[in-house]
Amino acid sequence: MIKLKDIAFSYGEEFILKDLNLNLALGKIHGILGPNGAGKTTLFKLITNQLSLVEGSISVDDKALKREDISYLETSNYFYPYIKGKEYLDLLNQNASDIEQWNALFNLPLEELVDTYSTGLKKKLAFLGILLQERKLIILDEPFNGVDIESNEKLFQIIKSLSSHGKTILISSHILSSLTNMCDDISTLENKNISKTYFPDEFPVLKAKMKASALDSIGSQMDVLLGKK
Repeated sequence: MIKLKDIAFSYGEEFILKDLNLNLALGKIHGILGPNGAGKTTLFKLITNQLSLVEGSISVDDKALKREDISYLETSNYFYPYIKGKEYLDLLNQNASDIEQWNALFNLPLEELVDTYSTGLKKKLAFLGILLQERKLIILDEPFNGVDIESNEKLFQIIKSLSSHGKTILISSHILSSLTNMCDDISTLENKNISKTYFPDEFPVLKAKMKASALDSIGSQMDVLLGKK
């Protein structure tokens, strides 16, 4: 079990996360859902030690969670200038046969400069790098952004397969259906902490809640804009 206990983080005096608690079963797919600015990326950077906790602890089976046990796919991926796809993957895994076998999933032009890649190709290259690291915990921050429908389905199937082989996945997405279709549970991040964790039999309740919230936020404004009020 991965335990996040009494997590707090602030920029100066402003807390982004406060009194956050979350338990993540190993070998499962866990979704994190929240509006922009809720702190999803901050939470992921705390887990990966890119940011330091103000309060609280993060552990796995009551031991400190090590950075070398985690692969992290960020929303925006960084690549060195003038680097080829193959060179980028070589930095993560020196076994050429592994790279060739994994690239069969996407058929990326690895001998071309990454600067020439589209947004979708860059996302798939970064994801391929995550797979090559073969870590126990995989954190995916908006992995479906910028990729086409076919690649979305591939990513979905790969993530499900990783879980079936014992990997623990923590994933955020602004597309609710992408989480409800794959996650073993979905935790909502709002007001600086986890407000509730939903399990599959509760996903319809979560969908209804999100729909009602959207209607409340746009309904009256749309009436004004369309001249009905």
